Amino acid sequence: MSTTTPTVKTRGFAWPRGVEPAVLIAFGCILLLLVVGAIYSRNFLSATYLLQQLKVASFLGVIATGTMMVILLGQIDLSVPWVVTAGAMMACAAASFGPLGAAFAVPVGILCGALIGLVNGFATAYLRIPSMIVTLATNAVTQGLMVVYTGGFSPQDSATPAMRWLATGEMIPAVPNGVLVWLIIAVAAVFLLNRTTFGRSIYAIGNRERAAFLSGINTRRIVMLTFVLAGALSAFGGVLLAGYASKAAQSMGDAYLLPAIAAVVLGGTHVLGGRGSYLGTVAGVVLITLLQSILSVMQIEEAGRQLIFGAVIVAMLLLYGRQSKL
Repeated sequence: MSTTTPTVKTRGFAWPRGVEPAVLIAFGCILLLLVVGAIYSRNFLSATYLLQQLKVASFLGVIATGTMMVILLGQIDLSVPWVVTAGAMMACAAASFGPLGAAFAVPVGILCGALIGLVNGFATAYLRIPSMIVTLATNAVTQGLMVVYTGGFSPQDSATPAMRWLATGEMIPAVPNGVLVWLIIAVAAVFLLNRTTFGRSIYAIGNRERAAFLSGINTRRIVMLTFVLAGALSAFGGVLLAGYASKAAQSMGDAYLLPAIAAVVLGGTHVLGGRGSYLGTVAGVVLITLLQSILSVMQIEEAGRQLIFGAVIVAMLLLYGRQSKL
């Protein structure tokens, strides 16, 4: 009997079975970035700095969790920027209604995102409108509503103490609460995707929606609920960002659309749906955060950062992003 380890061939290279090449590549790039960062700054590998980067990554990680679930369906959510902003603004706005409003600020922000996700999901699943069009439209509508609400000026409402504690506090000494929040969401996402009928249905729909429907899955309901969950997570990310900055800001979510999608895809989730692991998304989030941090440490101008950031993402996608779905 042969004892050779089973392998999977990907683009001419044999990988051990069960190991996602994209995940290994992402973690390899993380190690490379840590080395490069240490060369430019002695403090780059300090525990304090790395924990700070994890705190920054946690906001993107929460948002990317919902983005991953939508992409696993074979769909896309382009409403992330203003769902993030609306969640932050509405949570801060609730705080202006006294102690009761402050107590419900976080749930109000999350509910706002869930409602936008419900619109996205209903239009995609039941009206059969392409998700790219629907989410782009809801992003524009949400932007308009927020501009009307603020009168075009910067929001004046501040984050509640609870929001600031969630984002920047330390329930465990030296470990930011934002990291713990992301950890809890990560564990819940892994359980949901791998141990529940709902999660397996997401993968099934992403692989072939027609086959999933014929097997008895209520595909429309699953698609709609996934968009609701994605909207809630994006809004929660906005709530955390508002807590981190102590207030909401116009267009604060604009910087998270490309990184959220890039983190998911760089982590090996197939853009056409049906395949991907949350571990890969975690690797993608950390990779994106470290790359942005290193470009900042190197004191490169903003235009140069954007060029390098985009070029690195394109290069990595070309490296393994053309794999077949099966």
